[in-house]
Amino acid sequence: MSVTAFLVSLWLKFRLMKKNILFAFLLISLKTIAQPSYWQQDVRYTINAELNETEKSINGSLSLVYKNNSPHTLEYIWFHIWPNAYKNDSTALRKQLAHDPENKKKKLEKGTGSIEGLAFTVNNVAVQTQPHSNPEYIDIIKVLLQKPLSPGDSITIGTPFKVLLPPYYSRSGYAGSEFMACQWYPKPAVFDQAGWHEFPYLDRGEFYSEYGDYEVKLTLPSSYVVGATGTLMTPEESDQYKKLGNRNVSKRKKHALYVPASGAGTKTLTYRAKHVPDFAWFADKDFVIQYDTIRLRNGQVVDAYCYFHKKRKTMWINSIDYTKDAVKKYSGWIGAYEYPVVQVVEGPENNSSGGMEYPMITLITSPDATEESLDDVITHEVGHNWFMSMLGSNERAHTWMDEGLNTYYEFRYEAEKYRGNSVFGKNIPQNVKKLPVEDFQNLVYKTLSDKVPMNTAMDTPADQFSSNDEYARVSYLKTAVWLYILESAVGKEKVDLAMKNYFTKWKDKHPQPTDMQAAFEDALGVDLKEFFLLTKKEGALTK
Repeated sequence: MSVTAFLVSLWLKFRLMKKNILFAFLLISLKTIAQPSYWQQDVRYTINAELNETEKSINGSLSLVYKNNSPHTLEYIWFHIWPNAYKNDSTALRKQLAHDPENKKKKLEKGTGSIEGLAFTVNNVAVQTQPHSNPEYIDIIKVLLQKPLSPGDSITIGTPFKVLLPPYYSRSGYAGSEFMACQWYPKPAVFDQAGWHEFPYLDRGEFYSEYGDYEVKLTLPSSYVVGATGTLMTPEESDQYKKLGNRNVSKRKKHALYVPASGAGTKTLTYRAKHVPDFAWFADKDFVIQYDTIRLRNGQVVDAYCYFHKKRKTMWINSIDYTKDAVKKYSGWIGAYEYPVVQVVEGPENNSSGGMEYPMITLITSPDATEESLDDVITHEVGHNWFMSMLGSNERAHTWMDEGLNTYYEFRYEAEKYRGNSVFGKNIPQNVKKLPVEDFQNLVYKTLSDKVPMNTAMDTPADQFSSNDEYARVSYLKTAVWLYILESAVGKEKVDLAMKNYFTKWKDKHPQPTDMQAAFEDALGVDLKEFFLLTKKEGALTK
């Protein structure tokens, strides 16, 4: 071939190669464009509420700015009106409780919880609503928009409301003079890549909520002490809580418990919280306050509060230490606690619960706890600030991403601190408690895997488990065993590395199981066959 012919041939090949490269680039670009990018809705709440302690009710008004960040035009918005779940025996909540024999120990009061007086407006114009087609779902309502909400646009939705609180048996309610305001205000359901998630309130099965900013003003009798999601912005109340809380911490060895002076009339407290999936508050007249601060490795200082009932020689005297230890440990293992405050509240006696978590605050209901088990349950509930709040997975559909991951770290905390485990409690022999932590953990997990029946797949929706016991065994224990199998395969340090990568990528978002797997595999650089075990049903998990 002549030089000229060679050059012509080379030029033609180069032209063809350019076309192929351009074609391949276009294919890649089209694939990238075709893949839906992540988005989530934006909500900003302004709530004014007043407690009527005699009527056991909350009178409120809600105004929220809802921004549609999705690529879809919305003609309606589903709202949860959770208090209606308590209204009668025909709701999904009451039917679930009635059909599970394990719930017979719960005292169910009839017809004493509801939400009334709703009158929705959009941009100050009255709009119509529609009930859910399922008659059991009276705690869900569709708000019809008078004008479609286009992608990128925002609207302001408002409504008055009145909540009649039930006697306490499932998260929200009252017990004596203590009030638990949980799932208490009208709240838009999550709209994500899978569509609307307008499911009802259930006792077995938790929540999935849009992230939002909150400004909440609570008016109540001056004699009440309040703990709530967010930062207390009322200076005189905040200063009093810190002053008394510090004093109670410094005097605790003498069991000196100081409570705020009981005032007459009412007071209004303002709370603010940014980018959280929920807002809850708790109030009682006899709360003792403990207050301290936590300094994290990144230099962040977190305000820590504990609220507990005034009684002689309460085991809650060291609860502030348990709270601080939990925040420090989880921050080191997973990622830094991002909120300005962490709070723990002693609730009414309820052995069927143990505790219930909300952003920046948790309610503990464990009347038979020892000091060690109180530490365990506080740590577990504080841990939900990571697995529920900062990592906002769908708890109803993928409970293991919340309860199970949290249990894995709770078990590590118990093993390192006490050579203990909350499943086995006082039944751990002393010779086992003397083992090195790695050997102790290996024995605990081997016993759980070999002896505890866990036949349902981990990735099972909460409401589809056959019973509360099976739900607990699988969502909590089986998932912890599964993650320990991964730890045994790659090492504890690499599990923490992968979890930190997952936390960094998905903090303040709504991760799915595939997102967690991708974050783990990205951090470790390997395909993790262990994720296929999420759908494994019968038989023990094996390494």
